[in-house]
Amino acid sequence: MDKKKSLLIIISFLVLSFMDTAPLHAQSLWAAADTAAHNLVWEEKLYRRVSFLSDSLCAGRATGTVGNNEAAFWITGRFADTGLMPFGNSYAKHVFAGQGLVGHNIIGLFHGSRKRPSDSYIIVGTHYDHLGTLDGKMYPGADSNASGVAALLSIVDMFTTMKMIGKVYKANIIFAAFDAKEMNMAGSQAFWRMIENGELSDPLTGKTIAPENISAMINIDQIGASLAPLRSGRQDYLIALGMDTLPEEKQKLLSQCNRFYGTHLELSETYYGSEKFTRLFYGLSDQKVFAEHGIPAVFLTSGITMNTFKTYDLPETLDYPVLRKRIILMFQWISKLTD
Repeated sequence: MDKKKSLLIIISFLVLSFMDTAPLHAQSLWAAADTAAHNLVWEEKLYRRVSFLSDSLCAGRATGTVGNNEAAFWITGRFADTGLMPFGNSYAKHVFAGQGLVGHNIIGLFHGSRKRPSDSYIIVGTHYDHLGTLDGKMYPGADSNASGVAALLSIVDMFTTMKMIGKVYKANIIFAAFDAKEMNMAGSQAFWRMIENGELSDPLTGKTIAPENISAMINIDQIGASLAPLRSGRQDYLIALGMDTLPEEKQKLLSQCNRFYGTHLELSETYYGSEKFTRLFYGLSDQKVFAEHGIPAVFLTSGITMNTFKTYDLPETLDYPVLRKRIILMFQWISKLTD
């Protein structure tokens, strides 16, 4: 082995070691960014995932339908492929959604470190259900919310791959694909009851995951479009509501990651500048359940568009280059939240 190759191996080892031990604010840690993970996300892959969930096979993914079950099985397969740990003997947890309908939350655990298990958990969630088929017309739900599922699965890919090459995280992440959001958030309500009732145990340590162990909840809902830009009119934007619920020292992390990792999205922490609509919109998705119980909860979205809840919310209407940038930013930001 020549000296140049030996030097590269030594540098790689030192970088990985430093990433595990350096404080968050250290510039060297940020300089050793896990940019290799970005290569795991590409536009065609995102399009294929959105297209599957929007296909007639899933038939609009209404809770309790065959199409919804197809989506649930597919998400379960992706969780298993990446090595997320199931809670108990299955990723799927029953959701009694009312009207005699039974759905399934799909839940998997990413352990930040097996050698030094943490008792701190971040929940990263998205809902996969939609309206189904009404009056003979299918509602594909590409943006709402196949886009959120595609984003969640990409983030799972990035975290599990970075861990395989030696990255260690100080907190664990519970990845959750919620059912029955369109039925008064029955899925996220059921998941919270599991935590509140002590029914969720860490599959590695066996310890009960209690409400006080949850440091934050991140909800991704309707994230793939660029059809409702902010005031500037730029298409590459992201709305992040509830940032003020995070600890003060973490409230600027999203904008810092946006600059450092070169995503340079236009960010807004309000819903189009209106305090009233910010409060209203924040209460319309699954993060509401966690916020109501005192958990810091952030809602990431690209906003309602003219396609929302329409039969023409199709995969072709999404902006995949912008979606990819949003996913990269979300991954890097959540990485910093685990420290």
